[in-house]
Amino acid sequence: MDKRDTQILRTLQDDGHTTNAALAKQLCIAEAPTWRRVKALEEAGVITGYQAVLNQQALGYAVTAFVQIRFSSHDPKLQQAFEEQVLLIPEVVWCHNVSGSTDFLLCVVARNLQEYGEFVSARLRMLPGVTSIESSFSLKAVKQGGKLPVG
Repeated sequence: MDKRDTQILRTLQDDGHTTNAALAKQLCIAEAPTWRRVKALEEAGVITGYQAVLNQQALGYAVTAFVQIRFSSHDPKLQQAFEEQVLLIPEVVWCHNVSGSTDFLLCVVARNLQEYGEFVSARLRMLPGVTSIESSFSLKAVKQGGKLPVG
């Protein structure tokens, strides 16, 4: 990856709608090589997709919870079943298998605390392997939608 690839990544990370023509102009090269570079970055798996960034509050999700999930055992089949189920739950914004005393860390959104409580009872407690759930609520988002350092 060279400086031009790095600039493409920075630009597209800032605005995924940037046109090929605008990228080419910024890089001071023709559109065809710019397009080839973007395609090469996509095919290499460096660029994995393009998506809109949605406003959580505008969609009515006033609660953000960071949820620590613990398992009673570390059975790989149980972990796989848990992961498969979590992928199907839209309220779970992200989920990481982590080190330490917690097995998984989730970010969950809800419209209010009552909805979150019902979600924990009806969905999280029913997931395979879950023996302990601990929630921490976001008071204020200081930095989110982070961009990866490039270059």
